[in-house]
Amino acid sequence: MSKTKLIVATTSLAGCFGCHMSLLDIDERILELVEVVEFNRSPIDDFKEFTKECDLGLVEGGCCNAENVRVLREFREHCKILVAVGQCAITGGLPAMRNGISMKELLEEAYFNGVTVGNKMIPNDEEIPAILDRVYPCHEIVKIDAFLPGCAPRADLIWEVLNRIIEGKSLDNLTYKNFKYD
Repeated sequence: MSKTKLIVATTSLAGCFGCHMSLLDIDERILELVEVVEFNRSPIDDFKEFTKECDLGLVEGGCCNAENVRVLREFREHCKILVAVGQCAITGGLPAMRNGISMKELLEEAYFNGVTVGNKMIPNDEEIPAILDRVYPCHEIVKIDAFLPGCAPRADLIWEVLNRIIEGKSLDNLTYKNFKYD
C-alpha cells in the first residue's frame, strides 16, 4: 500500500531566490524528499498554477507590489500550512530598505536620475504590477503558520522543518544548531 505524498508549493516574492537555493542545498537528501513529497505550483517543477490543494506552502520574499500580494493570498487560500521562509518573508529583509524613502524619491532615482536612465519616463503599463507604498512582510498580508529565519535559512533547518511536517510533528523547539551560524 503506497503512502500519500505531502503536496508542497513554493514561491519567491520580493527576494533573491536564496531560500529556494537553500532548499536545493539539502543535496542528495532531495532524493529522499521526492519519495514523500510532490511539488505543485513551484519553480522546482515549473508549475505556474495550482493544480490541487497543498498541504504546505513555502513562501520566500516580502510583498513590494500588487502581484506579490495576489500570489501570497493565493498561497494562503490553497495551502493548509503556510511558512514564511527567510528574512525577506519575515521582516521584508533587504528589499524593505526602501521603506524609509518616499515613493516619489524612489521613482525619480530609478527613472530620472539613475546613471543608466535613457528615456526618463516612469513606465505606465497595466501589465506592470502596482508598486506598494512599502515592502510588507508576509504576516502583515495573510496568516502565516510558521517562520524560518535566516538569510537564507540553512538547508539543515529546512530539512528538519520539512521532516517534522511530513511526520506530523510540532515545529516548536527546533534544533538550535540549525539556526546557529559559526
